[in-house]
Amino acid sequence: MSGPRRHRHVSSAIALSAVAALALLLLLLLLLLLLLPDHAHAVPARAGTPRAGAAGPVSAPRRPLATGTGGAVVSMDPDASQAGIDVLRRGGNAVDAVVATASSMGVTIPFVAGPGGGGFMIIYNARTRKVTTIDGRETCPAACTPSLFENPKTGKPMGYENASSQPLSTGVPSMVATWATAVRLYGARGFGADLQPAIQIARRGFRVDRDFVQLERSGLKLLRAYPASRALFLTKAGKPLPVGSVMRNPGLARTYSLLAQHGPSYLYDGPLGQAVVDAVDHPVLTPGQKVVTRPGIMTTDDLRSYVARVKPPTQVTYRGVRIDSTPPPSSGGSTVAEALNILSGWNLSTEPRATALFHYLEASRLAYADRDRYVGDPRYVRVPLRRLLSTTFAASRRCLVHARALKSPVAPGNVFKPSARCGGASARTAPTSASPERHHTNNIVAVDKRGDIAVYTNTINFFGGSGETVPGYGFLLNDELTDFDFAPTKPGAPDPNLPAGGKQPRSSIGPTIAFSGGRPVFAIGAAGGSTIPTTILQTIVDHLDFGMSLPAALAAPRVSQTNSPTSLAEPAFYDSPLRHQLSSRFDEKFSLATGPVLPLDHYPSDATALSLLGGGRVQAIAEPVRLYGGSAMVVHATK
Repeated sequence: MSGPRRHRHVSSAIALSAVAALALLLLLLLLLLLLLPDHAHAVPARAGTPRAGAAGPVSAPRRPLATGTGGAVVSMDPDASQAGIDVLRRGGNAVDAVVATASSMGVTIPFVAGPGGGGFMIIYNARTRKVTTIDGRETCPAACTPSLFENPKTGKPMGYENASSQPLSTGVPSMVATWATAVRLYGARGFGADLQPAIQIARRGFRVDRDFVQLERSGLKLLRAYPASRALFLTKAGKPLPVGSVMRNPGLARTYSLLAQHGPSYLYDGPLGQAVVDAVDHPVLTPGQKVVTRPGIMTTDDLRSYVARVKPPTQVTYRGVRIDSTPPPSSGGSTVAEALNILSGWNLSTEPRATALFHYLEASRLAYADRDRYVGDPRYVRVPLRRLLSTTFAASRRCLVHARALKSPVAPGNVFKPSARCGGASARTAPTSASPERHHTNNIVAVDKRGDIAVYTNTINFFGGSGETVPGYGFLLNDELTDFDFAPTKPGAPDPNLPAGGKQPRSSIGPTIAFSGGRPVFAIGAAGGSTIPTTILQTIVDHLDFGMSLPAALAAPRVSQTNSPTSLAEPAFYDSPLRHQLSSRFDEKFSLATGPVLPLDHYPSDATALSLLGGGRVQAIAEPVRLYGGSAMVVHATK
């Protein structure tokens, strides 16, 4: 064989061998990926935003405002909002959209959402014009006692941070039951169909953003304490994932696929429930960790006995607008309603702004005092809701407000004898500050082309819940039982929010729909623990009393008073002339929420809302700045 010809054949053979080797390598890589255990795969992002067709998923832009027709979805995450919009476009209604969005947030913002938590939903049916709520709050296992969070060595209550880091703080997960109940009773598609968008996001992955990373950092110690959490959410070095990296969660994709196939029974009476109980009661911990010391007390019977309950809403009329929200054990609806009743005795729109805000803060202070005394799980304690929301009781509280601020903690009023004397405090009650209910939560608002509305506030509680991922299933468990009071306010004083077997802890959640002339005009919900009611209340006051548009009211600087020694003010409010004018009325000081973008552990909460404009047009409204802004979308955008 001549030299050149031989070289051509050798070159061809080498090329074929290289191709075969490359094909073999790709096949081995594929097999390796298929055989990997269910955990996240973080893929470094390319610089800049990837083009369509480039490697990695492309998220929808984060826009805080959208106007249009055909329906709308608002959440704190673009991928989740897009999932809801896609469901609306495929014939789903508002409930389907909310479930698709909530399950997708379990993928994209797993530190505040997902199958391991719970929440409350309010639904308006445009055909029947009826409003219903779904109580999807977690429950305490049957073995719970009032001394659940008592330190056995000292006999004193545990500190909040310590308690929230223990599997002992995990309540029976109720999110899946809420989704399934809502879809079964009010959805237009099916439970399995509504989970499909979340399954696809978990499989293909999403790009990690700044909000994801700051949430990750806030729970870093706990995430490192559990090998399953560390492998899922952190780098090999145990650090937060880089902004722009792609995170995939095949474990959660598998979980949602099994729930779609078998229904909620896969959790409440199946293998997933057993995995949850094993994780809570026998946590697998990273060697050498020093955070987790108290395992849980959950059983599979606790899961089997869980029921999401359909209830009528709380209702109050303010400035001619009917405000519907969620009833106990949610305190959001009753606290906002009582404060509005108190405020109705003043004409805020004609008062100087500082005076009107002073009245808003005092009404909040009084309503929180009554919340902490009377609101708990109504299956376990008497909650005098009708009396709490009566105008007579509101008048007995309003008369306590004078030129200077009351000093917190103020005593609760006596709802049973509100006219006995101004305030009507009972000798058996003790003044208390708001219980240490922490961030973070999320709120989803959706409306469909028929006019049905669903508002859903849900959470796994404090930034990553308990920090424990259910091994192999890709989701974090809640630490919601820390919303119970750890001990009575004082010996002999009644406390409606102590732990008990099967009992639900009080919540501040309060998704709300407002009506004028019998038709919905706006819907709103908020995140942020005990500041949820004040966020909703201040937004309503800004909108109805001060004449702000709903987007302006939602974006306005916030200040919150929860019957606490200080009022919490955002920087824009703290630095404003209004705060200085208000300070002359207060013996207490305003506490400043500081940080780069209102820090996670110390700020009045963020919100999402819808404004119904008439003629099928809707304005979807998310936060423009807080937590780097939310995501508002409509099916058909208009100018």
